Amino acid sequence: MAARPPGGGGASEPDAIEFGIAVLDERVDEAGVSFPATGDEITEALDDAEIPYDAKGRTISISEALEQVPQTRFENETEFLDALYPVFDRKRREGGSLLSTLRDALPF
Repeated sequence: MAARPPGGGGASEPDAIEFGIAVLDERVDEAGVSFPATGDEITEALDDAEIPYDAKGRTISISEALEQVPQTRFENETEFLDALYPVFDRKRREGGSLLSTLRDALPF
C-alpha cells in the first residue's frame, strides 16, 4: 500500500509513502528471512519492528500483528504476507475518525 504525501510536490519530496504489506515485504527481504519459518523466527529476524499501517505513520509491531492470525508457521513469504494483509487492512480502516476518513476521501 502507498499514498501520495501531502505537500507542494517539490523534487525533494517522495513520490509516495509506503505502508502496510509493502513495507513489511521490504523488511523481510532486507532481513534475509528464510522460509519456512515460524512467527517467532520472523519476529526475531525483524527485531519485532514497528510497521506503519497507514499513510499517517501509525504503526503495529510484528508480534502484535502475528497475535491476530491463527497461523504460527509460514511455508513461504507470500503465505506470510497474505496472512498478515487482513491485519494491516483492518488497522488502517479502524485507524481514523469519521472526519479524517471523509477528509481523506476528498480529491483536494
